[in-house]
Amino acid sequence: MKKFNEVKELLASLEADADKFYNKANSAAGTRVRKGMQDLKNLAQTIRLEIQEAKNKG
Repeated sequence: MKKFNEVKELLASLEADADKFYNKANSAAGTRVRKGMQDLKNLAQTIRLEIQEAKNKG
């Protein structure tokens, strides 16, 4: 559950930059959002693998 909370915190931390990119056309904020989304993808993959491993153990 710790990693799931990390996902929520990461997503919340990207909200301000997403607003800057979409509403204020700040391209640097877009770069930060892209990096954050890549981190989110990697974290989600880690969670998926942990869940699969736990499921297979029974």
